[in-house]
Amino acid sequence: MFMAKDKIIIIGTSGHAKVVIDVVEKEGKYEILGLIDPIRKAGEETLGYKILGDNSTIPELLKKNPDCKFFVAIGDNFIRGKVVQEILALFPEAAFITTIHPSAQIGKDVRIGKGVVIMAGAVINSSSTIYDFSIMYTKSSLDHDNILGKYASLAPNATTGGNVTIGDFSAIGISASIKHGVTMGNHCVLGGGSILLKNCEQNTLLYGVPAKKIRIRETGEKYL
Repeated sequence: MFMAKDKIIIIGTSGHAKVVIDVVEKEGKYEILGLIDPIRKAGEETLGYKILGDNSTIPELLKKNPDCKFFVAIGDNFIRGKVVQEILALFPEAAFITTIHPSAQIGKDVRIGKGVVIMAGAVINSSSTIYDFSIMYTKSSLDHDNILGKYASLAPNATTGGNVTIGDFSAIGISASIKHGVTMGNHCVLGGGSILLKNCEQNTLLYGVPAKKIRIRETGEKYL
């Protein structure tokens, strides 16, 4: 029997948004109505989906599609957080989907929050928790009993051992690794290819093998 798909609007049109579109299409659970972007002109397209306008167009879109849901497809963790809060300030009842690529591997007793994207080939092992609006990029791996905080991200091929905690808004770079049992604070950045062997305080920028503290970074500082 045919089942109608939930309709969604994607916020963002960058390269990250293109990958999110692919995940949504592969999962097959949602119908994408279009994209929201404050810079590009309405009517332009990304991967066949039209730009509907900026945030000011959302009220009219919701009038026509009252059950429509959202996905914020912005790669920068801090900016993604700001955009989510802007939407909630305007529309407190806004609903956000989570989308998971069919090739991702999800273990037992895994908890995944709202607004999360799990990309192709990602692995989440048993009893791990991924909080709201976080990202697991292509072939990233979160081992057992991990915590990935809200608005955090694991870049492609990033890997953790067991019992790792990654703080809110923290970003693990491409092919970086975190040793089992390590705790990383909020708003940290671990550089690509680095290996983190011990706990680090919040707002720390780390690079190297083994990773060392480079400096304290400002909250919201660019890293992409």
